[in-house]
Amino acid sequence: MRHAPIDPALFVSNRERLRSLLLPGSLVVVNANDIPQTNSDGTLRIVPNSDLFWLTGVEQEESVLLLFPDADDKRMREILFLRETSDLIAIWEGHKLTQDEARAVTGIENIQWLSQLPQTLHRLACEASHLYLNSNEHKRAEVVVESRDARFVRWMQERYPLHSYQRLAPLMHRLRVRKSDAEVALLQDACDITKAGFERVCRFVRPGVNEREVEAEFAHEFIRRRAGFAYNPIIASGKSACVLHYIENNSPCHDGDLLLLDVAASSPRRSVTARTASPPCRRAGSCHAPPGSASALRTPSAVTTRTPAAAAAASRQSAMVAESSVTGNIRPSGSTLVATPRAANQSTVSRGCQRWKAPRSSRPPRG
Repeated sequence: MRHAPIDPALFVSNRERLRSLLLPGSLVVVNANDIPQTNSDGTLRIVPNSDLFWLTGVEQEESVLLLFPDADDKRMREILFLRETSDLIAIWEGHKLTQDEARAVTGIENIQWLSQLPQTLHRLACEASHLYLNSNEHKRAEVVVESRDARFVRWMQERYPLHSYQRLAPLMHRLRVRKSDAEVALLQDACDITKAGFERVCRFVRPGVNEREVEAEFAHEFIRRRAGFAYNPIIASGKSACVLHYIENNSPCHDGDLLLLDVAASSPRRSVTARTASPPCRRAGSCHAPPGSASALRTPSAVTTRTPAAAAAASRQSAMVAESSVTGNIRPSGSTLVATPRAANQSTVSRGCQRWKAPRSSRPPRG
């Protein structure tokens, strides 16, 4: 766990909110994500399942959560299954959660090893009337690799074909769009880290640096603050800024180039999106958000080389958009990015971005 500890009361409350939406006699199963494979026996760092984390705070591979609010045995109403460690696993992969550590993180008393899942799941499935299973449901998602959730759904339907199956994803979407005070505080932490990254880059960028060096500055600031990138960062200078999802980040920043930055921090499992189109790089100064901009990117050291007239002109060329990723609203407020919870009547996770248009007199001629 790279991030600072989170009060388990948040996860206890989240599970209670989910219980209130379930049909009577419902069993919920939430799986961890697969560890991404590369080539040969190589793997990448796991991207934790955000629903499992929202309910438990656990990021460990192969973890499984069972919720059965109507179980006759109170001990069976919430159970977390973990991969049991060994001396060999400890040598190769490092520390894994103990049962006591998992209780402290999640607020769940009944922690079992993964080897006990089949028999426990069978017992509860036979008592349940409805089975809530999870999937990655998003209208823009193109799923081409079978996920752990998809394999588990097929496995369950083969063994329990007569049960009533329910989709967990719509309930999770409905719950997670509403932010508690504790979640807003976590979003604010991600905002503060993102702001620090932009300020670092403002002090660093100058003509001649490479986009990858700018990315490295963000990485340095995020990682040292116990965070990471919320998504693949876009560091696009010159003509690369015209590519919507440019992620090569490997071109030099020439004098006079526009530098587009689409970068944000994720900490912990709370992501924000921050975008800025910086004024052109100058020999005497840095790429920066100019004075007067209602963004978190203002840094006095970055604007000292410009006259007021030049800064005002640059202000008309820059824009900053802060919006929600999957976990909340972010709005610029003075010199700080501020996290704000969504209103109760907002059913969508993300709203449209504000768009910047250059004044007509400054637009390039057609043709």
